[in-house]
Amino acid sequence: MVTAYIGLGSNLGDRWATLRTAVGQLRTLGQVTAVSSLYETEPVGYRDQPWFLNAVVILETALEPQELLHRLLEIERAAGRQRLFPNAPRTLDLDLLLYDAVVMASEELVVPHPRLHERSFVLVPLVELAPDLIHPQFEVPLRVLMEALGERATAVRRLAGPEWVNEG
Repeated sequence: MVTAYIGLGSNLGDRWATLRTAVGQLRTLGQVTAVSSLYETEPVGYRDQPWFLNAVVILETALEPQELLHRLLEIERAAGRQRLFPNAPRTLDLDLLLYDAVVMASEELVVPHPRLHERSFVLVPLVELAPDLIHPQFEVPLRVLMEALGERATAVRRLAGPEWVNEG
């Protein structure tokens, strides 16, 4: 079993319900050991779109990184995800952020996520769950990466504690 950190995001449709359903589907891939608070965040890249809801899940899984990626993409498709253009609005976005201390790059998958250290919408919920986790490439704790964002951080507003996943 390995520990995978999965970023969740949604800015179309019933965002809360979509993310709750996604967490339920992640449970079919292993054991969800933690779910972060739920955050509302401003879009990055293409800015003319609704704000996102974001969270992070810790998943203990036996799946290899490529298989885990394929299963995440299946969950996205089942939620109606369409890839119209980079940073487009989406019903569901699932990102494999970290996979234990694995560092790998292929045409299909880069782990750790290549922009993890630049994105407050990922770092805030990730640091909530694992502040002292060491980034396997930069060899510093995640909280240090979050602090380094400083003024470059995008707006992140906590909407609910981890109990959000069981509400509704």
